[in-house]
Amino acid sequence: MRAPFQILALPYKIVDDVPYYCVFHRADHDQWQFVAGGGEDAETPLDAAKREILEEIGIRAEQIFALKNITYVPNTCFSKTHRQNWDKDAYIIPEYSFAFECVPKITLSHEHKEYVWLTYEKARDVLHWDSNKTALYELDCRLRDVDARD
Repeated sequence: MRAPFQILALPYKIVDDVPYYCVFHRADHDQWQFVAGGGEDAETPLDAAKREILEEIGIRAEQIFALKNITYVPNTCFSKTHRQNWDKDAYIIPEYSFAFECVPKITLSHEHKEYVWLTYEKARDVLHWDSNKTALYELDCRLRDVDARD
């Protein structure tokens, strides 16, 4: 059963002290995004993130960490079948963001037709969803250890 939350998982790697982010081109829509999906049954958001990462890109992400970025998604983004067991007033559902360093080779599922490693600026330019861009901004600040007070 589909749980009333969404996850977002951002793969990254550091090459010569520069962070790169892996973005995925969806097979069913012409849009780029990070790994995304919904919780199932009694999964926690972290458990759902690990499962989605394994299903979508074939990687067991053990060193995964939560970002502070939590956005909300309108329930109309999901089919009535997915929403049938949700509370009647679940008009929006939370999307929890996670990040993980991606070292192994990626194996795409049927959900994506290609992937590419990009710098922050290039990834931001191709990402479709604002929530992906906000999570990317937070992760980039963390990886570069940017002082939020600047």
